[in-house]
Amino acid sequence: MRSYAAAFVARATARSRLPLDYSERSLRLVDFLIDGLRKGGADGEQARDALFGLGAYVGEVLVRRAGATWTDFDAEQRAYFGQPVGVRMPDSRVWNPLGKVVNRFEDGTPEESLRLFYLTLHGRTRRVCKEPAS
Repeated sequence: MRSYAAAFVARATARSRLPLDYSERSLRLVDFLIDGLRKGGADGEQARDALFGLGAYVGEVLVRRAGATWTDFDAEQRAYFGQPVGVRMPDSRVWNPLGKVVNRFEDGTPEESLRLFYLTLHGRTRRVCKEPAS
């Protein structure tokens, strides 16, 4: 997922100067981008790839800034979350950033904010940015 997030950021920033820098602050931009998809009239199918990319980005922010690790969901977790992967926090809690992005798109309310999700996330640690492994 790390490489998927990096590829998404490269595509998203190729023609614009979007500050997708894996910071907690950049999650405001993710909220804005999702709101733009909604306001632009995209349906779930039309927005699917963008939402997956944004979900991977949010997950990577959790990895780099909150001490999470990517994890493949088991069959029960896949059925519950509706996604194949998520993140595991240092306290062993499992979260679903891909699904959270979809919820923001479908609901569009401030309560579904990705930045708020990060700020209220249980099990996160303060951590310096981990650079991707080569």
